[in-house]
Amino acid sequence: MSEPNDGGRPQLTNRQVLAFMAGHWMREPGRFALIVALVLVATVCDLSIPWATRGLINAVSNPEPVSRAAWIAWGSLSVLYVIFYMARTSMFRVMNGFYARIMSRMVKEGFARVQAYSADWHGSNFAGATVRRVSRAMWGYDSASDALIAMLIPTVLVLTGLAVSLGLRWPLAGLFVAVVIVAFAAYNILMSVHFVRPANLRSTALDSEIGAALADAIGANPTVKSFGAEAREEERFAKTADAWRWAVNKTWDRFNIIGFGQNILLIILQAGLTGFLVHAWSKGQATPGDVAFAITSFIVMAGYMRNFSEITQMLQKGLDDMLDVAGYMRTDPQLMDAKDAAPFRGELGEIVLDRVTFGYANQPRALYEGFTLVVAPGERVALVGPTGSGKSTFVKLIQRLYDLDGGRILIDGQDISKVSQASLRQAIAVVPQDPALFHRSIAENIAYARPDATPDEVILAAKRARAHDFIARLSNGYETPVGERGVKLSGGERQRVAIARAFLADAPILVLDEATSSLDVETERQVQEAMEELMVGRTTVVIAHRLSTIRGADRILVFDQGRIVEEGRHKDLIDMGGAYARLHAVTEGSDL
Repeated sequence: MSEPNDGGRPQLTNRQVLAFMAGHWMREPGRFALIVALVLVATVCDLSIPWATRGLINAVSNPEPVSRAAWIAWGSLSVLYVIFYMARTSMFRVMNGFYARIMSRMVKEGFARVQAYSADWHGSNFAGATVRRVSRAMWGYDSASDALIAMLIPTVLVLTGLAVSLGLRWPLAGLFVAVVIVAFAAYNILMSVHFVRPANLRSTALDSEIGAALADAIGANPTVKSFGAEAREEERFAKTADAWRWAVNKTWDRFNIIGFGQNILLIILQAGLTGFLVHAWSKGQATPGDVAFAITSFIVMAGYMRNFSEITQMLQKGLDDMLDVAGYMRTDPQLMDAKDAAPFRGELGEIVLDRVTFGYANQPRALYEGFTLVVAPGERVALVGPTGSGKSTFVKLIQRLYDLDGGRILIDGQDISKVSQASLRQAIAVVPQDPALFHRSIAENIAYARPDATPDEVILAAKRARAHDFIARLSNGYETPVGERGVKLSGGERQRVAIARAFLADAPILVLDEATSSLDVETERQVQEAMEELMVGRTTVVIAHRLSTIRGADRILVFDQGRIVEEGRHKDLIDMGGAYARLHAVTEGSDL
């Protein structure tokens, strides 16, 4: 299986992803410090338990009758356990809200960053894979933070503390334990980074492919059904799922291999430490309490060390799950607002392309070279020409969906590269050839152009777009959900909802990309009348494929390979007998 295009996502190291996670911790330093303090309290208690156990065993092994020292030792041990559990319980309670806020913030910021990326970036990435990457990051944070804060920090402190404790009492025993612990930690870290991580990154990438494959097939379900291709899609998806299964199984197997080495080191630690203390006891150099201390220390250490495999797995998987969003947050959007970007202010709709040079990244030559054009306020301009001639690019550039290679674009005298993108695009209402609606109500889809619109304004816009009658016939009227991308509506109904949205936007510039192409003849006539009303007082750009829709344009621009080869009114261009006349002849023949 090949990996989907990742939009140039940087391959970050574990250290960089850890820095990304720490950045979120430091946004609430007081809460984070409280969590660390509670972890330390619980860890100190855990570290003290072997010593308390030693004192209790020495006290009760005294041949004298039960003494006050025994009860003090018993009380100390009990209090340690009480404090330990109280600290752990409090720690998790504080962590719950802390984690939830960070996870929510992480997914919101990841979504915002991805939204800010260019249309070209989104066109090169599977939407399903992007969704999977963003949503997976918050659960990756949950796993990695648990592994680090609740597990790894106590593990390191307890193992270090017990090694030092043993070393103070028996230097050779302490040295032995320290060597085994260092070897254990080095083994786990090296194996995790160099042996497990490559396999884990592969399985994580394939997990994203599962999301991409699901979204691709389900989003195109009408096409699948129209060709009776369900079995073919199931087979295609099964290959992706099987590739993931083999990859994730390989990852899990590598964790098991690490576990085998961990068990060997644990056996060495147990045998060496207890053997040393039994030998010391046989020589009279250790009390029964010392032996109990050593055994309890091993039990505590073994518990933490046995968890090291789980800690390693949780930490590495969590870091890998955050990798994509961490990479997104280090990657600036391809189109950035200028630092001093002002809101776009415009009412006239004058468009000026001043010596514009632009080419797509995957094309060998620039499409526009020194292109100059002025569209007067309120003018109706139609763009015609063969596919790839530059008509759609013109619209994308005035919306600033791409940055120019040279020259500038002015709208109402403002350089569009120096105003905020959101305010610019709000001033340009676009009715595409194939409008995509949200899986929300019809009212919400119409009001998307102006969320503060009243229900009466929404209904008026629908009436002007000749959409009110079909909406009123629906069982839930304007509250009817339209389905994903508007699949529950016909093509003509979707088009009329999009036109109603443009009415409500009330923008100074209107772009119509063959906006009546999905309508029947009668509805097209009605909508054409409504669009005539909509175009009054607005600068209108019409991308035309059927030339019959642009007879009334103030100016028709004929594009060819990024150049305007002819311009004029319909009748004048027909009389010229050039490129437009030939296109018109072909169109008229098709219409007949």
